[in-house]
Amino acid sequence: MIKLVVTDIDGTLVDDNKNLSPDFWETVAALARKNIIFSVASGRQYHILARQFSPIASDTLFLAENGTFVSYKNRELFTEALDLDAARTFIKIGRRITGAYPILCGKSSAYVENDNEQFISEAGRYYEKMQRVNDLTRVEDTILKVTMFDFADAETHALPHFKQYENQYKIAAAGKRWVDITAPTANKGAALRRVQQLLGISSDETLVFGDYLNDLEMMREAKYSYAMKNAHPEIIKAANFITDRDNNNHGVVYTIRRLCLS
Repeated sequence: MIKLVVTDIDGTLVDDNKNLSPDFWETVAALARKNIIFSVASGRQYHILARQFSPIASDTLFLAENGTFVSYKNRELFTEALDLDAARTFIKIGRRITGAYPILCGKSSAYVENDNEQFISEAGRYYEKMQRVNDLTRVEDTILKVTMFDFADAETHALPHFKQYENQYKIAAAGKRWVDITAPTANKGAALRRVQQLLGISSDETLVFGDYLNDLEMMREAKYSYAMKNAHPEIIKAANFITDRDNNNHGVVYTIRRLCLS
């Protein structure tokens, strides 16, 4: 019996225009009536997730910033911080990548030091709280991750600049334009495993959905692990199942209704 449903957002729960399925809200309400917990696991900031899902935020489990900040029923469960000195090293590397922009993701806010309008507009879709500062290396906050926004292809352009640190930190392409860097033990899968322990829910009772490389560890923590039909090949390889429909045809909601509500 499924007791926990966990889904990524971009490329997974929403279509390419960032729209939810018309049946989303009723589907989540139906899950709640069956005492099935609904969870969002995203690279997005907690503050924007809480706003975007405000009608259900008081009952939703949020694995924000790739599992580095976890909240349930409006209460913080745990945080997995990134060492501040390491974050500053990654910022300095990121500054040297042409066409890429670093974002320092803190617990209180996200921070940027560039005012490129296109970059700010894109980043604003994922960060509710964002401050422009003169020097990211001087920011004092609990740091959750460093993110690189890349106008080229993040996996082939920005990511190789951080390859030398892959054995020390969690570094993953989080979409076609994003590279996320977190503490070595921080990822969506580790956060999900910890949540399962706290809530007394097993992997056999967990349903997850994902599409990109920052969802990889999460696929290993659920018996019902679904790669989106449109997912990265590595996610399809890691998952136990593949959705019948892609994100543009609302494969998450369709699969939830088939598995949990039929």
